[in-house]
Amino acid sequence: MISVAIVGPESTGKSTLTKSLSEHYQTIWSEEYAREYLTALERPYEQSDLLEIAKGQLEIADKVTMKSNSIVFHDTDLLVIKVWSEFKYGDCDPWIIKQFELNKADLYLLTDFNIPYEEDPLRENPEQRRELFEIYQQELIKSGANYQIVKGDLPNRLNQSVGYINLMR
Repeated sequence: MISVAIVGPESTGKSTLTKSLSEHYQTIWSEEYAREYLTALERPYEQSDLLEIAKGQLEIADKVTMKSNSIVFHDTDLLVIKVWSEFKYGDCDPWIIKQFELNKADLYLLTDFNIPYEEDPLRENPEQRRELFEIYQQELIKSGANYQIVKGDLPNRLNQSVGYINLMR
């Protein structure tokens, strides 16, 4: 089983790429739990909510992994929650950090910010995508994760991603 997590700043095409890859490889994928959680939340979120989001994300990823074929795609993973917590609040719950280390994907596809920003009520930092991209890249390097950067429009990102994934198979 190969696990591929698509990560990066907000509004960089993570969900679109994840769906396209799952269609290409005819497999299922895990959705971003934060969107579901935050949409149902009837108050502004707090740092403690990130722990609940992390637990939900891990649960969804585990369920999908058990049902998938030889490859599984994750629209985000605990790295995203870790980066966001540290960026917004200055630190991260130790449980999230530990679970990220224990549940690293086999390949991370880091989505570049070189596509237009799309407004969404759940998005917060349109002007900081470059800074966040650099943080993601440094975190991936620091963790020793296998990662590749994908750029350009969706067809280019999909072709790049397929090339990286096929090298692993």
